[in-house]
Amino acid sequence: GTPVSVQAAKHARQLLLKEYRGVLSTHSKAMPGFPFGSAVPYCLSEEGWPLILISRIAQHTKNLQADARCSLLVAERGAEDVQATGRLTLMAEAVVLTDEAAVGAAAERYYRYFPESRDYHRVHDFDFWTLQPVRWRYIGGFGAIHWLDQVALANPFARASGGEVDMLDHMNQDHSSAIAHYVHQAGLPSAPEARMIGIDSEGFHLSIGQAIHWLAFPDSCTSPGAVRQALVAMARR
Repeated sequence: GTPVSVQAAKHARQLLLKEYRGVLSTHSKAMPGFPFGSAVPYCLSEEGWPLILISRIAQHTKNLQADARCSLLVAERGAEDVQATGRLTLMAEAVVLTDEAAVGAAAERYYRYFPESRDYHRVHDFDFWTLQPVRWRYIGGFGAIHWLDQVALANPFARASGGEVDMLDHMNQDHSSAIAHYVHQAGLPSAPEARMIGIDSEGFHLSIGQAIHWLAFPDSCTSPGAVRQALVAMARR
């Protein structure tokens, strides 16, 4: 069988993919010694790390500029019993993106997930930051508690030609009926129209109204061809 830590890492990563907001805890500058929690949306960078867009005037940004060590708590949304469901705490070093190409790639990805952020990013002084993992603490319900060093998985399709962006355009333009089928199969709310906004080796993200949902492939995919096969198989289910 698969080692427990490998299974735990996979479940932790799937939780990170399924959710798209968390609680960012930083070291308070105004109140030294106290952790400062704030709610942030995130998507995953091409390295598989949480990517956030935060304002330069925000308290958490000032905190990170003084001390980059932080944590992100991600928990299953809408859980009836928070103690019995999955939750993940990522201890990380926050790094602001300054390289023009890196900022461009981050913006292209983040806007797909959060289109409304395009406006305030332009208007105000916002920067992209990645949370570079140091260690993970995953709790998969009662008693399933793990410290993990390796959870993140780089996205093999992020920059590939014929990769993520091309596959997304193709699916959204030519295969809206397949997307509607995935939504129906997963028992997700079908209105308004769903769009595919991200593909990784383990599944894909759909945007439905203001919500984001992640659906897993039957098996892990390492090539665009494997993704196509998985999408066809899921459309036939």
